[in-house]
Amino acid sequence: MTQESRVKPVLDVHEKPSIGLWITLSLQHLFAMFGATVLVPILTGLPASTALTTSGIGTLTYLFITRGKIPAYLGSSFAFINPIIVLSTTHNVETAMLGAFLASLVYGVVAVFIYKFGVNWLLKLLPPVVVGPIIIVIGLGLAPTAIDMAMNKTVDGAKVYDLKYFSVALITLLITIICAVALRGFAKQIPVLLGIVFGYIVAVIAGLVNFQPVIDAPWFSLPKFTVPFVTYTPEWNIAALAMVPIAIVTINEHIGHQMVLSEVIGRNVLKDPGLHRSILADGTAMMFASLLGGPPSTTYGENIGVLAITRVFSVFVLGGAAVFALILSFVGKFSALISTIPSPVMGGVSILLFGIIASSGLRMLVDEKVDLSINRNLVISSVIIVLGVGGAMLKFESIHFELPAMALAAISGVLLNAFLPKKEK
Repeated sequence: MTQESRVKPVLDVHEKPSIGLWITLSLQHLFAMFGATVLVPILTGLPASTALTTSGIGTLTYLFITRGKIPAYLGSSFAFINPIIVLSTTHNVETAMLGAFLASLVYGVVAVFIYKFGVNWLLKLLPPVVVGPIIIVIGLGLAPTAIDMAMNKTVDGAKVYDLKYFSVALITLLITIICAVALRGFAKQIPVLLGIVFGYIVAVIAGLVNFQPVIDAPWFSLPKFTVPFVTYTPEWNIAALAMVPIAIVTINEHIGHQMVLSEVIGRNVLKDPGLHRSILADGTAMMFASLLGGPPSTTYGENIGVLAITRVFSVFVLGGAAVFALILSFVGKFSALISTIPSPVMGGVSILLFGIIASSGLRMLVDEKVDLSINRNLVISSVIIVLGVGGAMLKFESIHFELPAMALAAISGVLLNAFLPKKEK
């Protein structure tokens, strides 16, 4: 594992920058997470201001539980987009939040098991041949959402193809691609944010933006929270269990981020403060998000990229970014401005972003040298992809329970990996 001597930080984990530098560096991390964090609530219909609130609270909670030893930022998780949309549509937002709460409990259970028995059992349960195809399913499963936002506008409740919409989406996509490929340094870490900004300008020129909500909005307003026993009376709904298997993917993603982060900062965070503590912190942040009505959270690779570029590893800088996110969430005009972003702009960005998610699953299979000439591996990956992308679901009408495609694909992959013989005859 990495040694501290390999990395010469500009600011180490527990060092404080000067006030001016602190603000600048924290804003940089805010920009890095902003595009993706805001995109998730826009796609799922959750308030963007609430997502910023839960992102800030989740990050501060994470830093506290990990004893200030892991510089990480937590933003909205893309893995839960489809389950939230499905549960919110077929049931209600409260059911989706219950599902997120249950998924967060899985983190707690896994953290306890890692503390007691180590991490090898988890890596055997979730090898690359299972996780890679699941990530592919997440990306491809979101593809129709991206295309619908890019091409269609709503007229009298019906979706209608609009060439202007699609043109703005394609221009936004092109700008985002150029930012991702041609830019260098920190700018290369925020192609989504830059794509949204420049795409928004194109949409304004095309006459697709209505600024009246921004004019009417107050400067200060409370985010719209969905709090059990305060804004609603929670009721048990077995359908919420459909979100639990998604934790299989996000926990594996968490482990990958901790490995990369250890290399970046030159400290083995899997040992100190420990993987069990970081997973517990991630799950606690997700729990807070579910109790406030925000999207489930996860550690962000974008912010790890910023750490690698700047070599500023200070947890105070990440904490500052979380505070800025909290402040922005209470600025009414800012929240209104986010709501004016046209769907083709978000659709154009999403085409690239969701494709990258699917491609990252393929990359995992390649990097981990998963041999698909072995029938066992071929069967596992094939079943996961077809079940997930094909939209297969288990529906038990007698108990009003549906297991959506992504959850079914994840469970099927885990079971096939567990019971198929390791050696072929």
